[in-house]
Amino acid sequence: MEVIFGEDHGVRVSRMDEKGNGGAHHHYSLTDVKCKELFGAVDFQDGPVGEVGLKGCQNEDLLAIVIDRLECFQAGPFKCDENHFALGFVKKAVDCLEQRTADRRERGVEGKNEA
Repeated sequence: MEVIFGEDHGVRVSRMDEKGNGGAHHHYSLTDVKCKELFGAVDFQDGPVGEVGLKGCQNEDLLAIVIDRLECFQAGPFKCDENHFALGFVKKAVDCLEQRTADRRERGVEGKNEA
């Protein structure tokens, strides 16, 4: 386990596994710093869905949650410039990842452990 983020805001985000074939980690935990209690976990897809089946979420899935939350804040009493700009950046991140997927499909390597 390696702490990668947090503690200043009361949450410890930790990597829970070794790097996979693509060089990224797949399992993370979220722990309350004060009481040391696990309250959440994120499991990313480990291996191509076509080869190993659906085993976790994609980056875009988590970004979709963040987009929804920011849009809700912007529609509610917490509308602010910071949320507006953050929302734009997160949407741009999704666009970039979707472009990467489109490029991989075009090259015939989407769903494979190939560059």
